Order: sequence, then C-alpha cells, then structure tokens
Amino acid sequence: MALRIGLGFDAHRFSSNRKLILAGVEIAYPLGLSGHSDADVATHAIIDALFGASALGDIGEFFPDSSPEYKNISSINLLIKARKIVAEHQYSVKNIDLTVILQKPKLNQYRQAMRESLSKALELDISQISIKATTTEGMGFTGKEEGIAALAICLLENLPLKS
Repeated sequence: MALRIGLGFDAHRFSSNRKLILAGVEIAYPLGLSGHSDADVATHAIIDALFGASALGDIGEFFPDSSPEYKNISSINLLIKARKIVAEHQYSVKNIDLTVILQKPKLNQYRQAMRESLSKALELDISQISIKATTTEGMGFTGKEEGIAALAICLLENLPLKS
C-alpha cells in the first residue's frame, strides 16, 4: 500500500455578471469569477491536487478550456470525473485540505455546505475534508479584491490490483 500526496493551486479574477461558486456552493457576493467553466477556484485546486498525487498531469490536460464541452460546466461535475479517473488508476482519496485565499467575502457561513458538497462529489466522509479561508492582509491581487486563489492538498492511497 503506497500513499501519495498532491498539491493543487488555482486563481481566478473577479468578473461581473457571474455567480460566485466555491467548492460547488453558490456564495452571495456581487461578483463571480472569470473562467471557461463556472470558475470554481477551490474545486479546480482540488482536481489538480488529485491529478498531481496520481502523477496524471493537470486539470487542463483532462478538461481543456479550449473545449466547448466544458463551457460553463459545474466544476463539481469535473471533480466527480477526476475522482473516477484517479480510481481507474488504482487510487483512493483519503483526505482533502483546502485553503481559499481571499479578502472578501467571508466564507465562515458557507464552510459546512462546501465540505458537504465536496464530501458528496468525492464519496468521502465529511471528516476527511478540511476547508480554511485566509486573507493576505490587503497584499497582492487577492488582498486588493481582484480575485480569489486556492491551495489544496490531498492524500491518495494506492489500491491493490483486483485479480
């Protein structure tokens, strides 16, 4: 049994006339994030962590932003697909630790719903998912409220081959 760790990062700028979706949950805020899909920066970071831990590449290789198939798609649907791809390569997700970096909005009231959304998509117990939010004290693009970034780390366990 082998354990593998993956790290994912993503960042998107704010955009008007878009919903703000983080970890599959709509957040009440006047701005959304710009992107080809729903621009769910939190979920994108998790997907990259999964693909990184399994040494499969990155989100763009599996879900390119040049493909009309993924235009405005829910990133939670991409996460479900990513989990299945990782499982096909004999890996099981053991836990996720996510940090969302933003000045505003505050996420505390959404954290539980975000954990539940990820738990369902990844078929994990909610105790296997941690979500934190932090500011950059006014520094950089997140501190100047130009966008949101996210870091995710995951632990995968290699599954025994079925005979």
